Amino acid sequence: MRAKIATLGLLILFLTTVPANTQTQKPAKPTFVIVHGAWGGSWAFRKVDALLREKGFIVYRPSLTGLGERVHLATPAVALSTHIDDVVNTILFEDLHDVVLVGHSYGGMVITGVADRVPDRIRRLIYVDAMVPNDGESLQSIIGARGAWIKPMIQGDYIVPPWVKPEQPVPKDVPQPLKTFTEPIVLKNKAALQIPAIYILTVEAGKEPKTDDFAAQAERAKTRGWTISQLTSDHNPQWSAPEALVELLEKNK
Repeated sequence: MRAKIATLGLLILFLTTVPANTQTQKPAKPTFVIVHGAWGGSWAFRKVDALLREKGFIVYRPSLTGLGERVHLATPAVALSTHIDDVVNTILFEDLHDVVLVGHSYGGMVITGVADRVPDRIRRLIYVDAMVPNDGESLQSIIGARGAWIKPMIQGDYIVPPWVKPEQPVPKDVPQPLKTFTEPIVLKNKAALQIPAIYILTVEAGKEPKTDDFAAQAERAKTRGWTISQLTSDHNPQWSAPEALVELLEKNK
Protein backbone atom coordinates (compact mmCIF):
# COMPACT_ATOMS: atom_id res chain seq x y z
CA MET A 1 0.00 0.00 0.00
CA ARG A 2 2.77 2.43 0.91
CA ALA A 3 4.51 1.61 -2.38
CA LYS A 4 1.35 2.51 -4.32
CA ILE A 5 1.01 5.81 -2.47
CA ALA A 6 4.66 6.67 -3.12
CA THR A 7 4.24 5.88 -6.83
CA LEU A 8 1.10 8.04 -7.01
CA GLY A 9 2.94 10.88 -5.29
CA LEU A 10 5.76 10.75 -7.82
CA LEU A 11 3.26 10.78 -10.68
CA ILE A 12 1.50 13.86 -9.28
CA LEU A 13 4.85 15.60 -8.80
CA PHE A 14 5.82 14.87 -12.40
CA LEU A 15 2.53 16.16 -13.80
CA THR A 16 2.71 19.39 -11.79
CA THR A 17 6.33 20.20 -12.64
CA VAL A 18 6.50 19.31 -16.36
CA PRO A 19 4.74 21.87 -18.63
CA ALA A 20 1.82 20.53 -20.61
CA ASN A 21 2.20 20.24 -24.38
CA THR A 22 5.97 20.56 -24.13
CA GLN A 23 6.35 19.40 -27.70
CA THR A 24 3.94 22.01 -29.07
CA GLN A 25 5.17 25.10 -27.19
CA LYS A 26 6.34 27.84 -29.53
CA PRO A 27 9.60 29.67 -28.90
CA ALA A 28 9.29 33.18 -27.49
CA LYS A 29 9.19 35.94 -30.08
CA PRO A 30 12.35 37.99 -30.54
CA THR A 31 12.60 41.56 -29.30
CA PHE A 32 12.89 44.36 -31.85
CA VAL A 33 15.27 47.25 -31.15
CA ILE A 34 14.81 49.98 -33.76
CA VAL A 35 17.45 52.67 -34.34
CA HIS A 36 16.29 55.79 -36.16
CA GLY A 37 18.20 57.82 -38.74
CA ALA A 38 19.98 61.17 -38.78
CA TRP A 39 18.19 64.27 -37.48
CA GLY A 40 15.28 62.13 -36.33
CA GLY A 41 14.26 60.37 -33.15
CA SER A 42 12.38 57.35 -31.87
CA TRP A 43 9.14 59.27 -32.48
CA ALA A 44 9.50 58.53 -36.20
CA PHE A 45 8.83 54.83 -35.62
CA ARG A 46 5.74 55.08 -33.40
CA LYS A 47 3.47 53.54 -36.07
CA VAL A 48 5.91 50.71 -36.77
CA ASP A 49 6.19 50.10 -33.03
CA ALA A 50 2.40 49.91 -32.65
CA LEU A 51 2.02 47.50 -35.58
CA LEU A 52 4.73 45.19 -34.25
CA ARG A 53 3.19 45.19 -30.77
CA GLU A 54 -0.16 44.24 -32.29
CA LYS A 55 1.61 41.14 -33.58
CA GLY A 56 2.88 40.31 -30.11
CA PHE A 57 6.45 41.60 -30.33
CA ILE A 58 8.29 43.58 -27.67
CA VAL A 59 9.78 46.75 -29.16
CA TYR A 60 12.40 49.24 -27.96
CA ARG A 61 13.04 52.55 -29.77
CA PRO A 62 16.01 54.28 -28.17
CA SER A 63 16.46 57.92 -29.13
CA LEU A 64 20.11 58.72 -29.77
CA THR A 65 21.84 61.35 -27.63
CA GLY A 66 21.15 64.88 -28.86
CA LEU A 67 18.25 63.82 -31.09
CA GLY A 68 14.50 63.48 -30.64
CA GLU A 69 13.38 64.04 -27.06
CA ARG A 70 17.06 63.98 -26.04
CA VAL A 71 17.85 67.09 -28.09
CA HIS A 72 18.66 68.96 -24.88
CA LEU A 73 21.72 66.70 -24.50
CA ALA A 74 23.27 67.74 -27.82
CA THR A 75 26.89 68.93 -27.63
CA PRO A 76 29.73 69.06 -30.16
CA ALA A 77 31.28 66.06 -28.36
CA VAL A 78 28.43 63.72 -29.32
CA ALA A 79 29.85 61.28 -31.87
CA LEU A 80 29.04 57.98 -33.58
CA SER A 81 30.55 56.13 -30.62
CA THR A 82 28.14 57.97 -28.30
CA HIS A 83 25.20 56.67 -30.27
CA ILE A 84 26.59 53.15 -30.30
CA ASP A 85 26.87 53.38 -26.50
CA ASP A 86 23.23 54.52 -26.33
CA VAL A 87 21.97 51.33 -27.96
CA VAL A 88 24.46 48.97 -26.33
CA ASN A 89 23.41 50.29 -22.92
CA THR A 90 19.72 49.91 -23.78
CA ILE A 91 20.34 46.25 -24.57
CA LEU A 92 22.49 45.64 -21.49
CA PHE A 93 20.47 47.56 -18.90
CA GLU A 94 17.16 46.19 -20.18
CA ASP A 95 18.83 42.75 -20.24
CA LEU A 96 17.70 42.05 -23.78
CA HIS A 97 18.56 38.86 -25.63
CA ASP A 98 17.52 37.38 -28.97
CA VAL A 99 17.35 40.90 -30.40
CA VAL A 100 16.38 41.77 -33.96
CA LEU A 101 18.36 44.99 -34.38
CA VAL A 102 16.95 47.35 -37.01
CA GLY A 103 18.79 50.39 -38.33
CA HIS A 104 17.36 53.02 -40.66
CA SER A 105 19.63 55.21 -42.80
CA TYR A 106 22.35 56.61 -40.48
CA GLY A 107 21.13 53.99 -38.00
CA GLY A 108 23.02 51.42 -40.07
CA MET A 109 26.26 52.92 -38.80
CA VAL A 110 25.01 52.56 -35.24
CA ILE A 111 23.73 48.99 -35.39
CA THR A 112 26.96 47.84 -37.03
CA GLY A 113 28.88 49.16 -34.04
CA VAL A 114 26.38 47.68 -31.60
CA ALA A 115 26.66 44.23 -33.16
CA ASP A 116 30.43 44.45 -32.84
CA ARG A 117 30.09 45.17 -29.11
CA VAL A 118 27.38 42.68 -28.09
CA PRO A 119 27.10 40.03 -30.82
CA ASP A 120 25.85 37.42 -28.34
CA ARG A 121 22.69 39.48 -27.73
CA ILE A 122 21.79 39.87 -31.43
CA ARG A 123 19.63 37.38 -33.32
CA ARG A 124 19.54 39.27 -36.61
CA LEU A 125 20.45 42.61 -38.19
CA ILE A 126 18.06 44.41 -40.51
CA TYR A 127 19.31 47.43 -42.46
CA VAL A 128 16.50 49.64 -43.83
CA ASP A 129 17.88 51.86 -46.60
CA ALA A 130 20.87 52.14 -44.33
CA MET A 131 24.63 52.59 -44.31
CA VAL A 132 26.77 49.43 -44.24
CA PRO A 133 30.20 50.54 -42.99
CA ASN A 134 33.51 48.71 -43.03
CA ASP A 135 36.02 49.09 -40.24
CA GLY A 136 37.59 52.56 -40.26
CA GLU A 137 34.88 54.21 -42.35
CA SER A 138 32.71 57.14 -41.33
CA LEU A 139 29.40 58.09 -42.87
CA GLN A 140 31.18 61.02 -44.50
CA SER A 141 33.83 58.80 -46.07
CA ILE A 142 31.23 56.33 -47.36
CA ILE A 143 29.13 58.90 -49.19
CA GLY A 144 32.19 60.79 -50.46
CA ALA A 145 31.46 63.22 -53.28
CA ARG A 146 27.79 62.22 -53.26
CA GLY A 147 27.51 63.98 -49.93
CA ALA A 148 28.11 67.45 -51.36
CA TRP A 149 24.50 68.34 -50.51
CA ILE A 150 25.36 68.08 -46.83
CA LYS A 151 28.13 70.70 -46.87
CA PRO A 152 25.80 73.75 -46.98
CA MET A 153 24.01 72.28 -43.95
CA ILE A 154 27.12 72.30 -41.75
CA GLN A 155 26.94 75.14 -39.24
CA GLY A 156 29.82 74.96 -36.81
CA ASP A 157 29.68 71.62 -35.01
CA TYR A 158 26.24 70.63 -36.28
CA ILE A 159 24.49 69.57 -39.47
CA VAL A 160 21.31 71.63 -39.56
CA PRO A 161 18.35 70.33 -41.62
CA PRO A 162 17.03 73.17 -43.80
CA TRP A 163 13.65 71.50 -44.19
CA VAL A 164 12.81 72.19 -40.54
CA LYS A 165 11.62 75.68 -39.63
CA PRO A 166 12.12 77.23 -36.15
CA GLU A 167 8.39 77.70 -35.63
CA GLN A 168 7.62 74.09 -36.61
CA PRO A 169 6.08 72.20 -33.69
CA VAL A 170 7.60 69.05 -32.24
CA PRO A 171 8.08 66.25 -33.01
CA LYS A 172 10.46 67.31 -35.74
CA ASP A 173 13.99 66.73 -37.01
CA VAL A 174 16.76 68.55 -35.17
CA PRO A 175 20.43 69.44 -35.82
CA GLN A 176 22.78 66.45 -35.87
CA PRO A 177 26.18 66.69 -34.13
CA LEU A 178 28.82 66.73 -36.87
CA LYS A 179 31.05 64.12 -35.21
CA THR A 180 28.39 61.48 -35.75
CA PHE A 181 29.13 61.80 -39.48
CA THR A 182 32.91 62.18 -39.27
CA GLU A 183 34.00 59.72 -36.58
CA PRO A 184 35.26 56.43 -38.12
CA ILE A 185 33.68 53.24 -36.85
CA VAL A 186 35.93 50.74 -35.07
CA LEU A 187 35.08 47.08 -35.65
CA LYS A 188 37.08 44.38 -33.86
CA ASN A 189 34.79 41.47 -33.09
CA LYS A 190 34.79 38.72 -35.72
CA ALA A 191 31.80 37.09 -34.02
CA ALA A 192 29.66 39.96 -35.30
CA LEU A 193 30.32 38.82 -38.88
CA GLN A 194 28.41 35.62 -38.17
CA ILE A 195 25.15 37.40 -37.30
CA PRO A 196 22.54 36.89 -40.08
CA ALA A 197 21.74 40.17 -41.80
CA ILE A 198 19.10 41.45 -44.20
CA TYR A 199 19.13 44.59 -46.31
CA ILE A 200 15.87 46.32 -47.26
CA LEU A 201 16.33 48.75 -50.16
CA THR A 202 13.50 51.24 -50.55
CA VAL A 203 12.83 52.32 -54.12
CA GLU A 204 10.22 54.87 -55.12
CA ALA A 205 7.53 53.70 -57.52
CA GLY A 206 8.58 54.04 -61.15
CA LYS A 207 12.29 54.34 -60.40
CA GLU A 208 15.11 51.91 -61.11
CA PRO A 209 16.78 50.36 -58.05
CA LYS A 210 20.23 51.12 -59.46
CA THR A 211 19.47 54.85 -59.37
CA ASP A 212 18.54 54.83 -55.68
CA ASP A 213 20.79 56.76 -53.31
CA PHE A 214 21.35 53.61 -51.26
CA ALA A 215 21.85 51.20 -54.16
CA ALA A 216 25.61 51.09 -53.47
CA GLN A 217 24.94 50.07 -49.87
CA ALA A 218 22.59 47.31 -51.02
CA GLU A 219 25.31 46.08 -53.38
CA ARG A 220 27.80 46.07 -50.54
CA ALA A 221 25.35 44.00 -48.50
CA LYS A 222 24.93 41.62 -51.44
CA THR A 223 28.68 41.02 -51.65
CA ARG A 224 28.57 39.98 -48.00
CA GLY A 225 26.00 37.32 -48.81
CA TRP A 226 23.12 39.05 -47.06
CA THR A 227 19.49 38.61 -48.05
CA ILE A 228 18.31 41.60 -50.11
CA SER A 229 14.67 42.71 -50.15
CA GLN A 230 13.12 45.61 -52.04
CA LEU A 231 10.33 47.79 -50.72
CA THR A 232 8.34 50.26 -52.82
CA SER A 233 8.62 53.41 -50.76
CA ASP A 234 10.52 56.62 -50.39
CA HIS A 235 13.49 56.76 -48.00
CA ASN A 236 11.18 56.85 -44.97
CA PRO A 237 8.97 53.73 -45.10
CA GLN A 238 8.12 54.18 -41.43
CA TRP A 239 5.80 56.94 -42.67
CA SER A 240 5.07 56.13 -46.31
CA ALA A 241 4.70 52.34 -46.06
CA PRO A 242 4.64 51.26 -42.38
CA GLU A 243 2.44 48.20 -42.94
CA ALA A 244 4.66 46.88 -45.74
CA LEU A 245 7.78 47.57 -43.67
CA VAL A 246 6.38 45.69 -40.69
CA GLU A 247 5.46 42.78 -42.93
CA LEU A 248 9.09 42.56 -44.07
CA LEU A 249 10.40 42.91 -40.52
CA GLU A 250 8.17 40.09 -39.32
CA LYS A 251 9.05 37.90 -42.29
CA ASN A 252 12.77 38.34 -41.73
CA LYS A 253 12.81 38.19 -37.94
